[in-house]
Amino acid sequence: MSGARRFGDDRGSAVVDFTLTSTLLLFVFLAVFQLGLALHVRNTLISCASEGARYGARQGSSAEQGAARTRDLIGRSLSPRYARSVSSRTATTRSGVEVVVIDVAAPVPVVGLIGPGDGFDVSGRAFLESQ
Repeated sequence: MSGARRFGDDRGSAVVDFTLTSTLLLFVFLAVFQLGLALHVRNTLISCASEGARYGARQGSSAEQGAARTRDLIGRSLSPRYARSVSSRTATTRSGVEVVVIDVAAPVPVVGLIGPGDGFDVSGRAFLESQ
């Protein structure tokens, strides 16, 4: 009878429950935090590309200057590592309007800001003022 009572004893189970629950909650919190960080990086890259396109579309400016502005903004906002692959071009829309397009390819942050290369492909566009 004493052996059956020993298996039914609940002493010490609160510590195990707390450890298992807190570990699960920690992983859920870290996953949500990492998702938020990835969205922040993506939105920052889109904003920097758009600002660079607007800078390159100004009267007296060029698409290359817009790409340089984008690299500078990304380097200041996130890290120069995210500004490695920035390209610029001038394109024409279907209606014949010329636009400056800044394309950015950057890594997706998987652990903190560290992640595999070329995960995000974002672009910014602006109408050329010289038309």
